[in-house]
Amino acid sequence: MKKIYTTLTFSIALLLASCGSEDKKPIADNSPAISVKVSQVEANGNSPFLSVSGKIQATNSADLSTRMMGYINKVHVNVGDKVTKGQLLVSINNTDLQAKRAQVNAGITEATAAFNNAQKDYDRFRNLFADNSASQKEMDDMTANFEMAKARLESANQMKNEVNAQFAYSNITAPFNGTITSKNVEAGNMANPGMTLISMETPGNFEVMAMVPETEISDIKKETSVDVLVKSINQTIKGKVTEVSTSAKNTGGQYLVKIALDKTDAKILSGMFTSVQFPVERKAKSAMVLIPTEAIVTNGQLSGVYTPSQSNTAMLRWLRIGRTFGNQVEVLSGLNADETYIVSAEGKLYNGVKISIQ
Repeated sequence: MKKIYTTLTFSIALLLASCGSEDKKPIADNSPAISVKVSQVEANGNSPFLSVSGKIQATNSADLSTRMMGYINKVHVNVGDKVTKGQLLVSINNTDLQAKRAQVNAGITEATAAFNNAQKDYDRFRNLFADNSASQKEMDDMTANFEMAKARLESANQMKNEVNAQFAYSNITAPFNGTITSKNVEAGNMANPGMTLISMETPGNFEVMAMVPETEISDIKKETSVDVLVKSINQTIKGKVTEVSTSAKNTGGQYLVKIALDKTDAKILSGMFTSVQFPVERKAKSAMVLIPTEAIVTNGQLSGVYTPSQSNTAMLRWLRIGRTFGNQVEVLSGLNADETYIVSAEGKLYNGVKISIQ
């Protein structure tokens, strides 16, 4: 009887499992595919010569700030305006400085009157002392009184110079002829010491700031002629090395090299990214894999990139990244030079989502 019960229980369980397996049917994914743009991995290893990324900036540029705190009365310029040396750019409220200047002027008037009076007493007692009509003690007292009055007047005049210097920081003027490149404040904003209010530069003269790895920097010499490819306009401009840094303490193991660009009719602007080719043979023969920083996905300390799979789905690949060159980052591992990656998507990407390559 016990064996029959066990067999019956096993049969029922087998029947239920069979029915359950028949109910489980694959669910079709009918979600629309996300349109994406892909790009081929750029490998900087085809040329035997050293090539590094750089960025264009104006040779003569300035970020203008103030040493005083106060509300902005008026900003007299806009981005793109051409200005001349000494032209007023920003006016900062200086009511407190005006009150302080009035106090200083009153102090100067008082100190001047005291000095004139002390000088008269000093001259009178000096004559009396010469005629033996005044004692040495009286002469010493008059001399001390005269010197103190003189010192107080000098102190009052120096306070006036200090106030006048502060007035110069309430009216920000152009230090040279140039063009306004950025305006960071508007009327009514609070200006703080060290805060950049206006940026300007002199157009026409440009230079490139490039970072050279430590394995190659010993071959870079001043006055060396180089080719500078401006990526956005796809034009090559000649340049010459003007400065070579001898320290990488604050630049992460890369050395700053400054290149002066030759005069050109090319439409170049500050901030454009370049590729600088030096006429020296590259020591590192392996290809450098570069991808734009905007394609990088971060999760805590991890960095990755989405790549298209053979089944047209997005696949997240974790990478080990290295140095940054302008708007590109070096990929040390996780992505090969013959692969593609997703640059942008018209929707949220995640592992396994369907994609449609544009």
